Amino acid sequence: MECVEFGWQYFTRYLRSVMQGLIFWEQRHTNLASLTGYSGNGVINITIMLLIIIGGIGFLTWEDIYLNRFQWKRYRLQSKLILCTTAFLIVVPAVFFYFEDFRGLTGMHGVWNALFQSVTTRTAGYNTADLAAMSGASQALMIILMLIGGAPGSTAGGMKTTTFAVMIANAAATFRRRDQIQVFHRRLKDEVVRNASTIAGMYIALFFCGAFAISVIEHLPLSACLFETASAVGTVGLTLGVTPGLGVVSKGILIILMYFGRVGGLTLIYAAVPEKSRYIARYPEEKVNVG
Repeated sequence: MECVEFGWQYFTRYLRSVMQGLIFWEQRHTNLASLTGYSGNGVINITIMLLIIIGGIGFLTWEDIYLNRFQWKRYRLQSKLILCTTAFLIVVPAVFFYFEDFRGLTGMHGVWNALFQSVTTRTAGYNTADLAAMSGASQALMIILMLIGGAPGSTAGGMKTTTFAVMIANAAATFRRRDQIQVFHRRLKDEVVRNASTIAGMYIALFFCGAFAISVIEHLPLSACLFETASAVGTVGLTLGVTPGLGVVSKGILIILMYFGRVGGLTLIYAAVPEKSRYIARYPEEKVNVG
C-alpha cells in the first residue's frame, strides 16, 4: 500500500507540473505580463497601448487605412465598424475606470491606469494596476471587454468587435421596428446576424459553464471564476491571482477554453457540424412571441 500511495503522489505531482507548464505556455502565448512598476510612465504606457491597438484592429483594416487614408467614405463597412467600436470600447470603459478606481491618483497616473486597463483587457494580457484591488463593477466591465476581444483577422481573441457591433445594430433595428439592419447606409445580411448570434452565444456558454464548473470544483466565488474563464476564452491572459492555486481539473478546463478561444468560434462550429445540402422545400412559417 505504501508503494501504491507513493506512486500516486508521484503521478499527481508530475501531472500538476505538466498542467502548470501548459498554463504557463498558454499565458506566454497570450502575452501575460505585469507592468505595475511602469504605471505612471507615459512613454511606456502609450507605446504598449499603440502596439496593442495596432495588432488588435486587423490586417484588412490597416489595408483600408493605407489605401484610403482619410477618405472615410471609401472604407469597407467592416473597417468602419471595427474602428468605431474599438474607439467606443476604449474611451467609455477608460472614463468609467478612472472615476471608479483611479481618480485618487495624482497627475496623469490615474489617466494612464484607466486607459491602459481599458485597452489591454481586449487582447494583450498586460496590466499596470492591481486587478484584484479594483472594484467589483470594474472587474465585471473587464469581463465584458475580454469576451468581446479585438477585430477579426487580428492577433486578438474573443468573440470580436464586429460581432458585438452587429448585435448592437440588430437590437437598435428591433427597437426601431425596422425589418432590415442598416449601418453606415449599408444593409447587413441575415446570415451575418445569425453568425454573430451563434458566436456570441457559444462564447457566453463556454465562459459561464467553465466558471460554474471551476466554482463547484474549487469552492470559489463564481465572480472570481468568471474573470478567469473570460480571460481564458478571450485569450487575454489576465488573472485575479486565482489560476495558480487551482487544481489539475480546473487548470485543464482553462486550457480547453484557451484553445477554443484561440481557434475561433466559426472554425469550431464548422469543424464540429458537417455541411448539409440545402433544402429546396420550406416548412410553413408561424409566429412565436418572445420577450
